[in-house]
Amino acid sequence: MSERDMPSFDVTRSRFRLNDDEVFVLAQLATGQPVPESMAPAAARLRDCGLTNGAGELSALLLPLMQTLVQPAVIVSLEAGGRQGTLHHGVLIGADHVVCHETWPGQEEAEYRLVEPRTVVWTLADLIGLRRSGAAEAGGEVVETTVGVLEAGLAALEKAASTPGADERVQVAEALRAAGAADGTAVRLAELIVEVRSNWRMTAAWQGRQDGVQGVTARAVAAWDCGPLGYWLRELPAEPMAEGGASAGSPFRLRHVAPKDIWQELTGLLPDEGELVREPAPAPSQG
Repeated sequence: MSERDMPSFDVTRSRFRLNDDEVFVLAQLATGQPVPESMAPAAARLRDCGLTNGAGELSALLLPLMQTLVQPAVIVSLEAGGRQGTLHHGVLIGADHVVCHETWPGQEEAEYRLVEPRTVVWTLADLIGLRRSGAAEAGGEVVETTVGVLEAGLAALEKAASTPGADERVQVAEALRAAGAADGTAVRLAELIVEVRSNWRMTAAWQGRQDGVQGVTARAVAAWDCGPLGYWLRELPAEPMAEGGASAGSPFRLRHVAPKDIWQELTGLLPDEGELVREPAPAPSQG
């Protein structure tokens, strides 16, 4: 295994590059659970880079990170799709620390870093690349169709992108019309589909109470970043949406909004202190 594939860390900024297996091993060790034999290579990599020792104890550098990973009060997950595939980022808010994790196209590792708790909304905005400058002015324009029509347009874009010399906008608009979209809707939606930088969905979840019963509470928001055509909130299908919650005939609606509206949506995702039900966190073992 090359040095590049090894877990690594940056003491100056409290950040770590870890893959899923390595995070699993660290969580097992932090909570005093056995590490499965199948995870032995990941455990060896963590020892070799100095994040654990031979007794399975964690480096002191990891303690704030693992305290938050093991028992977060709020989990914010981001699924961001684009031409390079789908990436998964997120923020974990603990009792004392906040951890941000980010993936990179084509890489197995993610970067985990501690962030200042007072900057959580700024961190969420950074994860989606929110920019106030250069965005098209929002006039509340709405584009409506169905999920099935949208999927036809996305499939046409994928085909056109792999065809040399293809006019993506024309081919997407034709596919949308063929799927049943009106001409005006087909033209506008084709423009958005071709320009989309990312279509993302962010969900915040925490232990709360509803009608006096404790359980997981969640809020979510979804949007498209269409570059020069601005930001578009996905109003339908409504969030939070369960897996398989939309069919081809389900309504699909985008609304053009300003960057400040996206900021407000991000702020509204996070629970107030009174909405949380906190549990004491276990203490990770230290080497």
